Amino acid sequence: MQTDTGQLWTIPLPAAIERYLELALYLLVLTGFGALASSGGLDFPTVALVGAALLFRGYLLMKRRTLRLPERWLTALTLVYIAFYLADYFLISGSFLTSTVHLVLFVMVVRLFSAHRDRDRYFLAAIAFLMVLAAAVLTVDSVFLLAFAAFMLVAVVTVMLMEMAHASRKATVQSRESSDKLAYRHMAFSLAGAGPVLAVLILLGAAVIFFILPRFSAGYLSSYNPGRELSTGFSDRVELGRIGQIQQSNSVVMHIEIDDDTKGAFELKWRGVALNVFDGKTWANSHPRFALRRLPDGSFDLSEREVLERGRMAQSIHYRVLMEPVGSAVFFLASTPRRLQGNYRMVSMDGGGAVFNMDPEHPVGSYEASSVLPVRRPAELREAGTEYPAEVLLDNLQLPSLDTRIPRLAEKITAGLNNNYDRAAAIESYLRNNFGYTLELPRVMPHDPLANFLFERKRGHCEYFASSMAVLLRWLRIPVRVVNGFRGGEFNDLTSQYVVRARSAHAWVEVYFPGYGWIDFDPTPAGPAAVPTGWGRIALYFDAMASFWREWVVNYDASHQQLVGRSVISNSRRMLDELRSWGRQHYQAMLDAARQTERTVSQAPVPWTLGGVLVTMVLALGANLRRLRRMMERRRFARQPEKAPRAAATIWYEKMIRLVRRRGWHKHPFQTPTEFVRSIEDPRVREAVEEFTRRYERARFGDSAEDACQLPEIYEEISDVARR
Repeated sequence: MQTDTGQLWTIPLPAAIERYLELALYLLVLTGFGALASSGGLDFPTVALVGAALLFRGYLLMKRRTLRLPERWLTALTLVYIAFYLADYFLISGSFLTSTVHLVLFVMVVRLFSAHRDRDRYFLAAIAFLMVLAAAVLTVDSVFLLAFAAFMLVAVVTVMLMEMAHASRKATVQSRESSDKLAYRHMAFSLAGAGPVLAVLILLGAAVIFFILPRFSAGYLSSYNPGRELSTGFSDRVELGRIGQIQQSNSVVMHIEIDDDTKGAFELKWRGVALNVFDGKTWANSHPRFALRRLPDGSFDLSEREVLERGRMAQSIHYRVLMEPVGSAVFFLASTPRRLQGNYRMVSMDGGGAVFNMDPEHPVGSYEASSVLPVRRPAELREAGTEYPAEVLLDNLQLPSLDTRIPRLAEKITAGLNNNYDRAAAIESYLRNNFGYTLELPRVMPHDPLANFLFERKRGHCEYFASSMAVLLRWLRIPVRVVNGFRGGEFNDLTSQYVVRARSAHAWVEVYFPGYGWIDFDPTPAGPAAVPTGWGRIALYFDAMASFWREWVVNYDASHQQLVGRSVISNSRRMLDELRSWGRQHYQAMLDAARQTERTVSQAPVPWTLGGVLVTMVLALGANLRRLRRMMERRRFARQPEKAPRAAATIWYEKMIRLVRRRGWHKHPFQTPTEFVRSIEDPRVREAVEEFTRRYERARFGDSAEDACQLPEIYEEISDVARR
C-alpha cells in the first residue's frame, strides 16, 4: 500500500494486530474474571485453578511463546469434563448454578488456549462480558467500579483491534511485513491514546443518561444477590447461633448519618425484630403485622401504637440509613421511632415494634427516620408496679420446658429484691460479670443450649446472654422479649457516618414496665472499643468512597434525582444572586478603572501600542510553537541526513516533488514513485529523478545513511536540469 508521497506503509498490520488482539483478549478475560472473583461469589478452588491458568497464559504472552491445544485434545477434554460436570452437580457443589459456572469457566480457559478464529475471539469477549455482568449482580462494592473501568478500557481497545483485523482481512492489498520495533511501538501508542479517549467519552455519555434516567433498585437477577445469611438472622424465626454466625463476618451492612453529629457522640442500638416465642432452641415472632398510615409528606407514621409514657423521652434525633443489599426486609431503627421516609409504597409494623418493607419493587436501600431516645430512670421504674396489660402477659411470658437448675438460679440471683427493676438489673449484672464472651460456636448444638451455657460452658455470644436473661425473667413472671439488631458502629469522621458491620450484629432484651413501656437491658459483656489507626484509618477512606458509590450510583433513583435537581436549582440561583450583588457592588469601581485605563493609554500611546504588538507576537508564537518545532526538526534532518536517514529521505522526496511540480510534472496520488518517473517526458529530468528515487527508497526503507546524504546533491542536479 502506498501513500500520496510514494512511501510504503511499513507498519505490519496483520502481524501487529494479531499480536495486540491476542494480548487485548487476554486482558479482557483477566479483568472480567478479576471482577467476578472480587465479588466473593466464587469458591476458593475455582479462583485458584482459573487464576493459575490465566497467569500461565500471561506468562506465555510475555515470553511470546505459542501454546495452542490441538483439536483432538479439545474433544477429549470436553468428554472428560462432561463426566466431571455430573459429579460436580450431584456430589461436589450440589447446585446447578454453581456447577454451570464451573463449566463456563472451564470452557473459557480451554478456548483461551485454543482460540485462532474470529468466532473463538467473539466467544471469549462474550464470556468476559458475562463475568462482569455476574459481578455486577453479586456485589455493589466500589472495587467493582475499578474493575469495570479497567474492563471497559480493555474492551474498547479489543473492539478496535477486532475491527482492524476484519478490515485487514478484507483488504485487497496487504502491507509489507517488517520487523521494525518502532512500527509496533507506534501502533501501541496509538491504541493506548485512542482507547482511554473513547472510554472517557463513553463514560461521559453514560453518566449523562445515568443521571437523567432514574433506576429501580431491584432487577431480574436480584434473587442471586448474596446476603441470605444476614436476612435469615433477622427474620420472624431465628435459631440460636445464627447471630453468632453473622458476627464472624466483617462486611459492611449499613451506613448511618445522624443530623448534627460530626464527632460520633452516640452509642445506639439499631433495632430490628422483636422475638417473643421460645422453644428452647429457636426464637420466633408471633406479633401480627398491620399496614402503616402514610402522611401527606410521604413519610410513614410509626407512633400509631406507641404509648407516650410519663415523659421518659429525652432527645429526638433524625438520621439517614444507607443499607447494603443484604436481602432483609427489616428497617433498622433507633429506639422509639416516630417517622420513616423513603421510596417505598407500603410499610408495615408488628406488635413488637419491628418495621417491615412490603414493596417488592424497592428493596430496603436508603431511608430516613426520626426517633425519640428513651431515658432509664431507675427510681421511677422501681415504682412501676406489676399491673401489666393482658396482651403483654399473653405474648411475653411463654416458656418451654426448663432445666430444674434454671428456676433455682433465677430465685438465687433475685433473692431479697422487692421490685422488678432491681430483679432485671441483678440478672443483667450477674450475666455480665460471671460469664465470658466468645464467637466460638459448639459444633453440635446441645439438647438444652441454655442449660449448657449457664451451668457448663459459661461462654457464648449475645444470643445466649439475651436468651438466658429472658428465660430467667419470664420464670419470675416479668414480661420480656428478645430483640435482634445491631449495636453501635464505627464512626467515620470523613463522612460523619457510623459504619455498621456484620460483626456488630447483636441481641438484647426489652423488659416491660407498666406506665413506662419497654426498657432495654443488655446482659452481654461489652468489648473494647477500637480506634482506627494505620491501616484501619486507610480503610475509612475506602469506606468513604464506597459509601458515595453506593448512594449516588447503586441507589440513584428518582428521589436522588429530585435532590440533585433541587440542589442545582438552588445553587444556580444563589450563584446568580451573588453575581448580581457583586456586579452592583463593583460596577462603579470597574467603571472608574476603565476610565483610568483609557486616560493612561491616551497619555502614552506609543509604549502601549508597542506592548500590545509584543503581547500579540508572543501569543502568536505560543500558538504556533509546535509547528515551528516541527519545521526546525525538518530543517535539521534535511541538513544532516545521516542522523535520521528515513526522515531525511521523506523530507527531500517531498521537496523534489514540489520542485518538479513547478516545472510542470505533477505526481498524482494514485501513482507509485516508479510510475511517476515513467510519466516524465524530458529524458534528462527523468534520468535524474529516477536516480533520486532509487536513493530515496534505499534510504527510506533500508535506513541507508549513505544514500540519504546523496539526496541533496541529486536534488541540486534535478534543479539545474529542470531550469535548462
